[in-house]
Amino acid sequence: MKLMISRSLAAVGLLFFLASPDSAAAQRPEKTSRVGYLTAGSQSDQGRQRRLEAFRHALRDLGYVEGQSITFQFQWAEGQYDRLPTLVADLVRSKVDVIVAVGGAATKAAQQTTRTIPIVMVAVNDPVGSGLVPSLAHPRGNVTGTSLMAPDLVGKQFEALKELVPKVSRVALLKNPGNPATALQSREAEAAAHALGMRLQILEARGPKDIDRAFAAMTSEGASGLVVLTDAIFTNQRGQIAKLAIDRRLPAVYGHLEHAEAGGLLAFSANLFDLERRAAVYVDKILKGAKPGDLPVEQPTKLELVVNLRAAKAIGLAIPPSLLQRADRVID
Repeated sequence: MKLMISRSLAAVGLLFFLASPDSAAAQRPEKTSRVGYLTAGSQSDQGRQRRLEAFRHALRDLGYVEGQSITFQFQWAEGQYDRLPTLVADLVRSKVDVIVAVGGAATKAAQQTTRTIPIVMVAVNDPVGSGLVPSLAHPRGNVTGTSLMAPDLVGKQFEALKELVPKVSRVALLKNPGNPATALQSREAEAAAHALGMRLQILEARGPKDIDRAFAAMTSEGASGLVVLTDAIFTNQRGQIAKLAIDRRLPAVYGHLEHAEAGGLLAFSANLFDLERRAAVYVDKILKGAKPGDLPVEQPTKLELVVNLRAAKAIGLAIPPSLLQRADRVID
């Protein structure tokens, strides 16, 4: 009888343990997801930090709690593209669950390092033309994310420069040869310049000293306008570039909105904050089991035109009313 009672009590105890919210199964902590964030930008750049915060805030809105359900490992190349492969390797060794790669150079470095860890690209100029994905609708592989459409916008930027300065003839084009998407943008720039009857002066820069030399060459060659292609180093040095353009009274059009905010004359681009927020949605889907290759690459849904009137006044240029009417934002 005692044996039967003991067995009954043991069975009841086992059932109570399994049903109890204090059981070991109920106490098992939720898996903490590890997200690597890779950018060629500078950690000290406040603009970059604001964009990063947009990404993190979007994840919080999706229910993630930093330090509990999600952790981050940030890698900043500080404008040095050649550091990216080493930084990606660190993320791979850390066994992150997903890599968020900002820009084409970071995404290319990530893809060349791992074909298994999911990669969410952010603001890549031309994912198909760069060879990162076979198509936007069906990216396949381990890469998906958002496109910046930069090559498609270069022609519009040249048209804006022509509208700003109708008599512009010789236009300087500033590009970074270390950026894998530069060739695509350069071809579009050459086609746009030819169609608008402009002579193009192509200048290369990989860092601050190169930028100084490029502006000296623009001045000596008599450039009457400037188009700055999208590039992480140019975004890092946007204050330097804006000042050089103003000092030389050179009308300049940029491919990132942050240039106009830093004193540049005019910028036409997608909103990078929106693209960072969209990256959070991709990360959420992948962490919940979606495969990157099954998630179509998104293009910007809205393009913005920003005009800086202070820069216009500094170089003695009157902004045409047609441009002001179309501007999404005017900086006084």
